[in-house]
Amino acid sequence: MHPARPRASFAAIRAAAAACAALAAAAGLCGPAAARDADWPAHPIRLIVPFDAGGVADITARVFAQRIGGDLGQQVVVENRPGAGGIVATGQLTRATPDGYTLLLISSGTAVSASLFRSLPYDTLRDLAPISTFGFFDIALLAGPDSAWKSAAAAVADARARPGRINIGTINVGSTQHLSAELFKSMAGLDVQIVPFKSTAAVVSALRGGDVQLAFEVLAPVYAQIRSGALRALAVAGAKRFAGLPAVPTLAESAVPGYRSGSWNGIAAPAGTPAPVIDRLARETRAAALAPEVADRLAGLGVVAHAGTPAETRELLAAEIEKWRAVIQRAGIERQ
Repeated sequence: MHPARPRASFAAIRAAAAACAALAAAAGLCGPAAARDADWPAHPIRLIVPFDAGGVADITARVFAQRIGGDLGQQVVVENRPGAGGIVATGQLTRATPDGYTLLLISSGTAVSASLFRSLPYDTLRDLAPISTFGFFDIALLAGPDSAWKSAAAAVADARARPGRINIGTINVGSTQHLSAELFKSMAGLDVQIVPFKSTAAVVSALRGGDVQLAFEVLAPVYAQIRSGALRALAVAGAKRFAGLPAVPTLAESAVPGYRSGSWNGIAAPAGTPAPVIDRLARETRAAALAPEVADRLAGLGVVAHAGTPAETRELLAAEIEKWRAVIQRAGIERQ
């Protein structure tokens, strides 16, 4: 018998167990939690999309869901929950178990809702765990095909020369398109009327009929009409030109220095989702965004595939909340 050896072994085992417990508490790396994370995903994943089926956001989500699901070995099932500025869908996510099996499509609309509503049934930054962006949607400043304006600079100069005479069409009050128009109005120092419509089709009809002289719309649903000549894109609102329309300048370079706006989509999980799951989803989203077939499919819709890290996505969401809050306050839009 050698009593010293068992005591030493017991001490070593106890120390190892304590270390494992500490690691498990910090990062879910030991014990049952580690087993659950290692086994993830063991069944299909639900992706809640706060938009109607068939729209560009829904199509983009489905393109990524199919690719990511194939790489994960489990189906990613899209569940459409439109309405109420995404509040219903986001609330559903925040009530879900944080196990990686329920995800949410987040967007610039998520940031707008956090700025537009007086109160929400969740805290956007506290209760969501952003994972990655996956698609960026340029917004275009549009004119009718027969407009005398051939550039954004000409439109801005004419609007300044004729205060109160120019109407700009957008979709609903509080949409990214509407707030982009308000930002344009403010930064360019214009006296114009911004007219909201219920749909893109109504905006396009008003623009082509002369009821409005300019419009702000996400590029994706009007891309084909621009390419066919049915609409004229005077500028895009992003930081750089859209590759599919290389001759169309940005608003910043052509008429309003420093102007930048756009729409984007990404994914988030409930806060508290294990870090290894978040990291795996971020890696798979990045791989999907870099896949030529995904990038080409989205480019045909006017969408740029681009992924970010969880930290970058959180920073983007926080910055967008503050940006649109300032625009809403400056425009005097009543918080809902």
